[in-house]
Amino acid sequence: MSDLREAVRERYAERAKTIQEGSSCCGPGEAFVADLCGDDAYAAEELSALGLDPAASLGCGNPTLLADLHPGEIVLDLGSGAGLDVLLSAWRVAPGGHAYGVDMTDEMLAGARANQSRSAITNATFLKGTIEAIPLPDASVDVVISNCVINLAADKGAVLAEAFRVLRPGGRFAVADMVAIQELAPEVKSSLDAWAGCIAGTISIAEYTDALRGAGFADIDIEVTREVRLDGVDGAIASAYLRARRPSEALHASAS
Repeated sequence: MSDLREAVRERYAERAKTIQEGSSCCGPGEAFVADLCGDDAYAAEELSALGLDPAASLGCGNPTLLADLHPGEIVLDLGSGAGLDVLLSAWRVAPGGHAYGVDMTDEMLAGARANQSRSAITNATFLKGTIEAIPLPDASVDVVISNCVINLAADKGAVLAEAFRVLRPGGRFAVADMVAIQELAPEVKSSLDAWAGCIAGTISIAEYTDALRGAGFADIDIEVTREVRLDGVDGAIASAYLRARRPSEALHASAS
C-alpha cells in the first residue's frame, strides 16, 4: 500500500509542475480516459470570476454542483490537487462558510495556495494529509466532496470511514469518481502506473455501494455519467456521480 501511495504521489508531484489550475486524474497524454474528462462540467464564467483558466477544468464531473452547496456550510474536498473545487466551494458557501482541501502532495498544495492567492478567496484552507487519515476533527464538516480521487486509494473502506467520521449527522457525501462497468484484467489492476492513472483502482457500482453502506452511509445513489472502453485493455470504466448521507444520530443509533 505504501508503494502505491508513493507512486500516486510521484505522479501528481510531476503533474503539478505542468498545470497551473485544475484538479484531475485525467491529464495530458492520457487519451484512454479522455472521454471521461469532459470540458462541460464547469461554467467558464464561474472559473473566470475566480481568476482561473476555464481550459483547466478537466475532471470526472463537478462535485461542487452535485453537493448543492449553500452559504454558511463547511465543505471538505478529498484529494484537492490544485484547488479548483475547493475555491469554487468556498465561493458558493460564502458568506459564513468555509472550504477545506486535503492533499498529500507538496507540489499540488503549493499550486493550490497560489491559485487561492490569485482568486483572492479567503475562506479556504489547504491541509497536508492523506484521505485515509483526514486532519480534521469528528463531525466538523457539512459536505464531503471529491473529484476523481477515491479510486486511487487502495483502502477505499478507510477513506469512506474517514469521510463518515468528519461529516456531521445529516451531512452530505457528493463525489465524482470512476467506477468499473466490466472487470479489468488482473495485469492492469496490478500496475502501479495504472492505479495512478485512475484506471486500475476502479471498483464496481455494487462494491462502491457496499463500501458506502459499510461505512455507515444511507440514501446512497450512484449515477453513471460517461462510459468508455479502453483501447487495448479488456474491461470498461465510467465516470459517475455518487451521493450519500450520514444519517442523523437518532437514525444511526437505531440502525446500530
